[in-house]
Amino acid sequence: MKSLLNRSLNEKSVLDMIYMKNDGTVSKRAIIVHQLKQQYVRAFCFSSRQTKTFRIDNILAVAPSCYKRGISSYA
Repeated sequence: MKSLLNRSLNEKSVLDMIYMKNDGTVSKRAIIVHQLKQQYVRAFCFSSRQTKTFRIDNILAVAPSCYKRGISSYA
């Protein structure tokens, strides 16, 4: 997972993330990582259209996205 987060940080690539908030709510988000710390990720979230901080231990899954620099490619 950390290798994908680092790749997003370095290449500004979009990732799909499944995230669980502290209250147990699960959501799927598309993000671009701006900053990677020991326990936190600071990333632009396309769902909320703002930069947010996510706890790494609350990230359930992460995968490369079909988005290219924020523009969806439709088949």
